Amino acid sequence: MKTYSAKPSEINKKWWVIDAKDVVLGRLAAEVSKMLRGKHKASFTPHMDCGDYIIIVNAAQVHLTGKKSDLKDGKFYHRHTGFPGGIKTTTAGKMLVGKHPERVIKLAVKRMITRNVLGSKQVSNLYVYPDDSHPHQAQQPEIYDFGNKNNKNKKLNSYDDKH
Repeated sequence: MKTYSAKPSEINKKWWVIDAKDVVLGRLAAEVSKMLRGKHKASFTPHMDCGDYIIIVNAAQVHLTGKKSDLKDGKFYHRHTGFPGGIKTTTAGKMLVGKHPERVIKLAVKRMITRNVLGSKQVSNLYVYPDDSHPHQAQQPEIYDFGNKNNKNKKLNSYDDKH
């Protein structure tokens, strides 16, 4: 039996919309990276871009578990300006309340995809918006209800919801 390898003409890409309101960031990023890569399809081929297009809305309302959302002692993101002594540090909490809250989701997904040319192409199929509007209505995206797929995917609001 031969191993199946998808050809570029056989790849069928779909558009999905995921609402990130009150969804746990790590679980969302893991599922989105799997869908961008195409691993949820039976016709997955490792060396081809057979993943789907993903639109994430309400990125500013994503939930971070534990102490990662603390403004002082939370999860740190580092970047370098390229100049000596130019390392800049910020926290995930500051990014979520700042000017570009969608970068938290983009960084989480980007770091779960392989770091090569194919991975860069797959990450470019991700569109993240901080509010509930997006300009991709012409592509007729389908709604992917990630929050209700598993009860651990959404944050619980109070103690009563747990019991």
